[in-house]
Amino acid sequence: MANDHDPATFGVAPNADQAADAFVRLMEVIAKLRSPEGCPWDRQQTLATIKPYTLEETYELLEAIDSDDNSAICEELGDVLLQVVLDAQIAKDEQRFDILSVMDGITKKMVDRHPHVFGDAVAENAEDVSQHWDKAKRKEKSERESVLDGVPVELPSLAKAARITKKVARVGYDFPHRAMLFDKLNEEVAELADELFEDGQVPDIAASVDGPRIEDEPVDDAARLERIEGELGDVLFVIANIARRWQVNPEEALRKSNAKFERRFRYIETRLRERGLDIREASIQQMEELYQEGKRLERESLDPAT
Repeated sequence: MANDHDPATFGVAPNADQAADAFVRLMEVIAKLRSPEGCPWDRQQTLATIKPYTLEETYELLEAIDSDDNSAICEELGDVLLQVVLDAQIAKDEQRFDILSVMDGITKKMVDRHPHVFGDAVAENAEDVSQHWDKAKRKEKSERESVLDGVPVELPSLAKAARITKKVARVGYDFPHRAMLFDKLNEEVAELADELFEDGQVPDIAASVDGPRIEDEPVDDAARLERIEGELGDVLFVIANIARRWQVNPEEALRKSNAKFERRFRYIETRLRERGLDIREASIQQMEELYQEGKRLERESLDPAT
């Protein structure tokens, strides 16, 4: 298991000479790729053009961690490290900064934000650590005009919502009790229903695969569509806030639910192929039966006692 490890090995840095040799070799390879004798693709990259690859590699690392496959995790960490070194080399080539500035900066930040480890401050628990971190961060960012400054513009929207609410909560703008968020959620769902349905009431129809398919009607009114979008966004914002108050990462939660649904739908496809059926020819009842079957088998594999 991934957690079968010796605590005595915690906090031990790699051999300095080996680490230096390996990192220098990586930097030399990246520099060579960016040189006139290197790779045409690497040479033409900029910090802007490389962004999508950085994001892609980060998500591939998350998937590898979920798989608990050490080989895959190691490989994907390497890909993320590649992005860091390549970004720094691009910046060096453009005479902005270099990898040494990056390393010096993050080292100083970690030391400054852990005064209970590298200074005289005391931290008895995680809350104390968080307070030290926030204090050091406020000092570093003292020139910022807004509490919300520093939230990445391109952060995925659910994660950004959680980050925004966390920042404003630190200055006291938060519901006193987290359960109050469900009253707020009901309010936002009701406002969404007002836009979706003529009488503002969600039809009392049980979720089922039985019955005829009712085709969805498009929203032709641009103004109404914009209102619906706004109300749906408000619902998602409250959901992200609920996640924050229960210390759940909403982006991670949705990513895992996406993966779970994809896994179960692929089970439907596989079983239908085994029966010689094309999924486009299968009924919704057949697909739902297989979905529930896959769901049951998945749960049994996680807990054989059930």
